Amino acid sequence: MNKKIDLNSDLGESFGQWQMGNDEAILGLVSSANIACGFHAGSPDGILKTLIAAKKHDVTVGAHVGYPDLVGFGRRNMDIASNELTADVIYQIGALQGLAKAAGTEVQYVKPHGALYNTIAHDKRQAMAVIEGILAIDSHLTLVALAGAPLISWAQEAGLNVVAEAFADRAYNSDGTLVSRKLAGAVLHDPELVAKRMLQLVNDGGVIAIDGQFTLINAGSICVHGDSPGALEMAAKVREILEQQGINICGFAGARG
Repeated sequence: MNKKIDLNSDLGESFGQWQMGNDEAILGLVSSANIACGFHAGSPDGILKTLIAAKKHDVTVGAHVGYPDLVGFGRRNMDIASNELTADVIYQIGALQGLAKAAGTEVQYVKPHGALYNTIAHDKRQAMAVIEGILAIDSHLTLVALAGAPLISWAQEAGLNVVAEAFADRAYNSDGTLVSRKLAGAVLHDPELVAKRMLQLVNDGGVIAIDGQFTLINAGSICVHGDSPGALEMAAKVREILEQQGINICGFAGARG
């Protein structure tokens, strides 16, 4: 049986004439698209255009929910009240569902963005607020979470289906956590190296950590960033290497070959 993996990317983050990344090109490479919902980035018109393009490329759509932080691009930590965070999640998923319907597609999963993603990986109070918001909309929505994080078991215990995620362009510590961006070598820039690491992830269930040890990472999806320098080349190389080795690229919540 052929192995398979999902490739996802953060999209729909443009505003009017200001463009973030190349959504159309990335959509030709990934199987799942994490679409901004307007809280950290993305205008309604820009989001709709990305959704229409995702439909054209047969890419599965997910809600990329975040903190209400346009100025900080959703990357600033917020000690937000649980009821407010739950309402924010409901609001964002609902907004994207409306735009997705207009584009002829549907929201099938949720992947939190930026600081919210990192916070709820370990902060149970905020995690449960996000989980409550997802369940209030649709208990069949899949949650994408950082591989190895406590969030995975919390969400599963609440009844959500969870897909663990690895990052193509990030270095890992030997305990399976991401190396802090403040440290040298935390972000990887060589497309060939990144692609070979992701092949190892799929075939062997882990990667070589920053200290040289092989580290297990149980992931069903790989994030390939679409807005950093060289991102398109890196995403293309990851897909190319995986497919050359007979690995099927397909959405965990949909179908794409």
